Amino acid sequence: MGLSCVVLTNAIVMMAPWVLKDAVDDLYAAVTDAKLIFYGTLILGIAVAGGLARFAARRILIGASRSIEYDIRNAFYAHLQRLPLSYFHANRTGDLMSRATNDLNAVRIMVGPAVMYAFSTALTFLVALAFMFSLNPRLTLLALLPLPLVTVAARYFGRVIHERFEKIQAQLSDISAVTQEALAGVRVVRAYRQEGRETERFREANRRYVESNRGLIRLQGVFYPSMGLFMGIAELLVLWLGARDVIAGQMSVGELVAFNAYLAMLSWPMIAFGWVTNMAQRGRASWGRMLEVLEAVPAIADSAATRGDVRAGDITGAVEFRHLSFAYRDTDVLTDVSLTIRPGQTVAIVGRTGSGKSTLLALLARLHDPPPGTVLVDGIDVRELPLDALRGAIGFVPQEVFLFSDTISENVAFGARDDQDRVRDVAAIAQLDKDVTAFPHAYETRVGERGITLSGGQKQRTAIARALYVDPRILILDDALSAVDTHTEDEILKAVRQFRSGRTTLIVSHRISTVRDANHIVVLDGGRIIEQGTHETLVARGGAYGALHRQQLLEAELAAS
Repeated sequence: MGLSCVVLTNAIVMMAPWVLKDAVDDLYAAVTDAKLIFYGTLILGIAVAGGLARFAARRILIGASRSIEYDIRNAFYAHLQRLPLSYFHANRTGDLMSRATNDLNAVRIMVGPAVMYAFSTALTFLVALAFMFSLNPRLTLLALLPLPLVTVAARYFGRVIHERFEKIQAQLSDISAVTQEALAGVRVVRAYRQEGRETERFREANRRYVESNRGLIRLQGVFYPSMGLFMGIAELLVLWLGARDVIAGQMSVGELVAFNAYLAMLSWPMIAFGWVTNMAQRGRASWGRMLEVLEAVPAIADSAATRGDVRAGDITGAVEFRHLSFAYRDTDVLTDVSLTIRPGQTVAIVGRTGSGKSTLLALLARLHDPPPGTVLVDGIDVRELPLDALRGAIGFVPQEVFLFSDTISENVAFGARDDQDRVRDVAAIAQLDKDVTAFPHAYETRVGERGITLSGGQKQRTAIARALYVDPRILILDDALSAVDTHTEDEILKAVRQFRSGRTTLIVSHRISTVRDANHIVVLDGGRIIEQGTHETLVARGGAYGALHRQQLLEAELAAS
């Protein structure tokens, strides 16, 4: 429909010079009011009809490009959601945001305005050329003399513009990344008095971006005028030789006027060709950058081996680690870990920093993919469970709590139907309710960027309430009580103990007080299980767990004195 409107626009507009030819020749013979009104009305009608057709073409084609942009943006974001954590560790957030905004806009221009102008200018060029040939073939050939120069210039400048724009978009990604990092880490920047350094870092990235843009502008400053220069030479030749033909009686004044009008129409496609080339090259460069993300294969996804008949509600919570060994790149993190957890059992995992505790839990939720047959839930390899079912059965409270810039209620009910009664119930279990009632808008209080208005303990309790809200079959608390005091910890553990009845619970903690009531305690060191048993058994054994217990008892006595 859009291209049909472009054809209609060109058909209407191309009538104007021919009407002008007849008008000039007719009025040259004799001027009357009737003739002036007739030709004036005809030219005005052509202008109005052409304008309406052009409006329809722009609305349809550019509207379609906006719909394409909408679809691509949704597909881009959905693809990001499927990519593994390792991808985001290797790629900066600011760069990905730049691709999703600036690069996508350049792609939209390529598939909308660039297509429209390319089709319109090509059509204008061919039709105007046909009319010019019908009026004077010799003058038409003269007008085409600059065409080879235009083609050569367009090919050269198009290639260089493409290279320059790729560089510019990469530098724009750098600016976005610097800005995002500085704003996300504003507390650290202020604490270390590095505002000046960050400002200078941004200024340098901005300077490189502006200089690259200036280079592109200089290139375009040569490109577009060169197109006009080539066409200006052709117009000069046509005017000189055409005027001689009129004097010699080989051409009427109206025909010369019409020929020049068609030549003017021909000059726009010549210039627009460079403009369209520029838009196309920018779009190609940006699309290439977007494809780098879109073609990244999600390392963790459902496969042909996935059992589609399993739902989150079907999972009972039996967990088994079977001779699990795992490495990040070339660094061994876990070695030959074997552990069986019965449904409803509470298992605590303790160990020094870097011993592999968080990695073990991340593999259970398939935040990283374990080797085949090493991590099982209900006797099924987690790689064969649908991701929705596996993660839907898990309530995960990670070490680094992340809250969204929304209300407390929305953060607790994240991704689920907002049931205010349930929000209050789980907030009470997490000992969050006492703090929330003191807030000006209670559960509708907005927590700010990353929950900046809340304390560390309040953030952790909000995250615990979020995990409890989904009523998980497997509850994972990865050092989830490190930011709360021991009294609040006791209150939370008492409430959670009632909630987790019948649910499998895995707790990672450095505090003995957090894990002592677990059914089974596992001690990791260097990625291996070095001890396991109940609290009493491990304390009596006097190994690593017993030493940690004695150390914390001594610290408590010293703090009390």
